[in-house]
Amino acid sequence: MMSPEQLSNYATKFIDVLVDYSPKLISAFLILFVGIYAIRLINKIITKVMIQRNLDPTLTKFLSDILIWALRILLFVTFISKLGIETSSFVAILGAMGLAVGLSLQGSLSNFAGGMLIIVFKPFKVGDTIESQGVIATVSEIQIFVTKMLTANNQTVFVPNGALSNGTIINYSMQGERRADLTFAVSYDSDIKKAKEVLLNVLNTNPKVLKKPAPEVFVKNLTASSVEFAVRPWAKNVNYGSVFSETLENCKSALDEAGIKIQPFTIQK
Repeated sequence: MMSPEQLSNYATKFIDVLVDYSPKLISAFLILFVGIYAIRLINKIITKVMIQRNLDPTLTKFLSDILIWALRILLFVTFISKLGIETSSFVAILGAMGLAVGLSLQGSLSNFAGGMLIIVFKPFKVGDTIESQGVIATVSEIQIFVTKMLTANNQTVFVPNGALSNGTIINYSMQGERRADLTFAVSYDSDIKKAKEVLLNVLNTNPKVLKKPAPEVFVKNLTASSVEFAVRPWAKNVNYGSVFSETLENCKSALDEAGIKIQPFTIQK
């Protein structure tokens, strides 16, 4: 067992070390707390400036995320440096760890690069309805590694940015207007001109169908059992779904009223 004198010496040395080291410890934690507050403040200011300059919301969120993590890393390095830890060796270790993590997370790095490409070249933005990777959904958020989308039946889908940036993307919202391509087949016994007039009248009397570009109805194909008509109304993106369904319903009713027999037909979305 240690004697009271030895215990007293250890206690004295501990107190001396604590007194000598306390200024570094206090200043390091002071820097840490001030830095955390400063990062939040800087992020708010930068975000506000980007919003005032009408920067794309997706780009604003993306840049703010990168800025926060860069400042956090800088704050951490400053904090350990103030504690007296040798930063050069730490940075070397951090670099080696980063290389190892990078090699093991090549897919994540690909997704990060894909997110950057999406932000820069803007094949779509938040609010656009797109089709990619077998999914048709509305983009709700573009994150660093994935894009968050919401389907028509309210399911949330996360698609990796690497796959999105390297794959085919169909953007249904970019042009603002969209054409519905439908096909109606009528019997050979029917009056072709009358059928065309009936179908065209349905499109012209629907207020949601655009006048420019003008809707079209024309003979598309002559099959073994029917005459196929292409019915092509244009609509604003917001009205596309209702125009599609209303055209189906109204054309069916109008052809029935005109006594024109409908044959089995296909629908192209």
